[in-house]
Formats: sequence, structure tokens, C-alpha cells
Amino acid sequence: MTTTTVGRADTTPDESAPALARGSLIPRAETSGPDPMNSVLGKVRPILEAFTVEDDALSLAELVRRTGVAKATVHRLAQELVVWGLLERSGCDYRLGLRLFEIGQRVHRQRILREVVQPYMEDLLLATQETIHFAIHDSLDVVYLEKILPHRGLNEESRVAGRLPLYCTATGKAILAHSPGSLFAEVVRNGMKPLTRHTVTSPGRLRAQLERIRAEGVATEAEEIRLGYTSMAVPVFSRQSTLVGALSITAPTYRMDVSGHAVALRAATLGITRSLR
Repeated sequence: MTTTTVGRADTTPDESAPALARGSLIPRAETSGPDPMNSVLGKVRPILEAFTVEDDALSLAELVRRTGVAKATVHRLAQELVVWGLLERSGCDYRLGLRLFEIGQRVHRQRILREVVQPYMEDLLLATQETIHFAIHDSLDVVYLEKILPHRGLNEESRVAGRLPLYCTATGKAILAHSPGSLFAEVVRNGMKPLTRHTVTSPGRLRAQLERIRAEGVATEAEEIRLGYTSMAVPVFSRQSTLVGALSITAPTYRMDVSGHAVALRAATLGITRSLR
């Protein structure tokens, strides 16, 4: 039986990996300009982003601690967010509201992409019996739009709408290899932190990997996110050869069929490209 779940990455971060891999919020490079915390929206954003994928509900005190916003301000804004449906009360605590989910489903580009790629992901699942992800590029990360898995696949640790860095995921490497060189330079400037002992953190090694990906058409990460798991990915293009995302297969390293899965991925991405055109 096929199960559609929510997924955070090609693979689940190793338990010993730093919080960068496990949390839902990835640090960003600082940008210049007016202090966003001076605006109401600038204070609302950290309240909503205080919730990680592991959090069901947060107390007012925890929201204050995580946001750094004054208690009275957090309390007032949280009450307004409850009225709007963006937050809900859970006893004395707060949790994210259903209204956020409803709004998220209206994002046109992501919704269309998911509708197009899902049948091909299901075909890949049937052919490989391994976990399948589809991801898009956002800033210095990949964001996972969809994940499907067999019963023996990756479980609750992976979540749709989660993100991981471009430099250490198979989908991220596939996207980086077919993106402008300025994106690679930005990744390097931002730093490449290890998530496991196998994570590639050398710009020279990453550049060599990207050159090989461009030549071979398939990206691979071997235990860079989670020990014992390997992922393979291919870029997905739409009309005028526009890069729209990447499709991946994730499996335990010992049973990853590199040659067979590469053929299956290429066939799936050709079908997706035809559908998008």
C-alpha cells in the first residue's frame, strides 16, 4: 500500500547531526536594511516561525523566549492570530492554526507541480519500492513539496515543507549543478556545515561533484544527511528548459541500485517535463 507523507529531506538527519538538520528553521545569511522587528509583521513572523516540526504546542513563555519579543507584545499578537485562525489555543498553550494550512494549499506554482509530479512519483515507488521525494529551490535550501514511501521506507522523521541545505542533499546538488554559478558562490560564502561525518564541506569537492552531475545527469549523496542512507536525484525542467525542481530516490545504502534507479529517475523526469510543457 502506498502511503503519502510529509517529508523534510532526501534522508532523515542522523540523530547526532547538529540542530541545523533537525529543526524546521534554517539559519539565513544576514541582510542589510531596516530592522524588520520594528513592524507588526516583523513581530508576527518570529511568532509563527517559533514552531518547529517537533512542536505540537508552545506556551506563552516559550514563545517569548524563542522570539525575543516582549511578553506583552507576544501575548497581544498571539491573541489576534487566534482570532484570525493562524494560531489556535491548546489549553494555556498555542499551536499553529488550520488557516495556515488552508492558505498554503492556494500557492499556485507548488500546487500545480505537485499535481503533475505525483503520478510519476507513484510509478517510481512501484518500480523501486523506495522513498521518493520532489523538491524545489528556495534561497540556499531545498524545500520538499511531496514525499511518498513504501511501508519499509523512511517514516515520520521526514516532512513535506521541510528544508535542508542545497550542498548536502541529492536534490540540492542536482539543482545546484544546473543553476547559475552565483548560487554556488553564495552557498560557499554562507558556510557548509557538516550534518554527518560524510557531509561534503569542501567547496572544491562540491564543485567537482557538480561538474560530474552536469556530465552524467544524476546527483548522489552518500550518507551526508543520515548515516546508512543514500539518495539519487535528477533535475526536472519545464518549458524553455527552465529548472523547476529535482526528483529523488532514497534508500538504505546497502540496497541502493545505482544503475537501475538512475534509469527509472530519467524516465520519470522525462514524463514530468512533457507534462509541464
